[in-house]
Amino acid sequence: MHQSLNRQWLLVKRPVGHPKKTDFEYREVDIPEPGDGEILLQILYALVDPAQRGWMDAGGNYWNPLPLGQPVRSGILAKVVKSNSAQHPVGQFVMGVAGWQDFAVVPEGSVDPIPYDGTQDLRAFSHALGSKGATAYFGLFDVCNLQDGEQVLVSSAAGAVGSLVVQLAKIKGCKVVGVAGGTEKCAWVLGELGADAVIDYRATENMSEAIAEHFPDGLDVYFDNVGGEILEAAMNNLAIGARIGICGMIADYNVSDRVGPRNMWNLLVKRARIEGFLVADYRARYHEAQAHIGVWIDQEKIKYKIDERAGFENLPATLNCLFTGDHDGRMILKLTDDDGIS
Repeated sequence: MHQSLNRQWLLVKRPVGHPKKTDFEYREVDIPEPGDGEILLQILYALVDPAQRGWMDAGGNYWNPLPLGQPVRSGILAKVVKSNSAQHPVGQFVMGVAGWQDFAVVPEGSVDPIPYDGTQDLRAFSHALGSKGATAYFGLFDVCNLQDGEQVLVSSAAGAVGSLVVQLAKIKGCKVVGVAGGTEKCAWVLGELGADAVIDYRATENMSEAIAEHFPDGLDVYFDNVGGEILEAAMNNLAIGARIGICGMIADYNVSDRVGPRNMWNLLVKRARIEGFLVADYRARYHEAQAHIGVWIDQEKIKYKIDERAGFENLPATLNCLFTGDHDGRMILKLTDDDGIS
């Protein structure tokens, strides 16, 4: 740790629509000192997620709204550089939530140690071995109660969570159709992830009809990352007893007057179930997902793609790439080269 100042990006205005650079303010402050039961983290990677947009609104979402004048809340991969906690020795690598800054003081137990021994790709703990993997694993197996050989539709199938859901469902012998945007992403879902088919929503005029072509008898599971029109189209094509897991609704994150699906009647007709979930509810069980997914990675049954950016000054612009589609894989931004990774 050689820096003498702590760079920060603060939220200073509530965004309207897509966040703008003027909604943020750059600041440099002294590096904080940890108190009793606290630790000082050097943040190595800021994890860029759609949920951050909701945290910026005055109403928040599943967390309290981010106060104005504070560092933008973010998922992180970090290293303990000072400690007043027996739980977190200096040198320990952790994942959790802190902010857009180089250093953060957090209470013990508020971040999760990761089993990084220097031989793995540390970035994997932002993806398949981290909360993204846990989201896909528990969302598919616990929330959607996936059974072997079922018919599965996955939106945002080229995204971090969606790409893992596609592969997990294929491991269980399911027919899997992905939804993605653009020729390149669709080719990756089909050719590299092993989906049985893919629908390019950008080139499809009628999503409901496109889904029906692949699921003439209806779909058993829809893993939803986007909401909006694709959710409504999926609900037109449910099999009896279908389950829909709501992981995210990125189509509505920058919309103030959200309108729900018009075909909720189909849940009754098909005796189907729709359920939202937060991966944080499974925090105590993350090790289960890591253990299973780690084996499948070693067996080359699971692949993951990371879109790594650099430059602390680029954080605001990087967040907007999620909403414009200008990204390829799980987005993270490396804050510094002075990371001590070995």
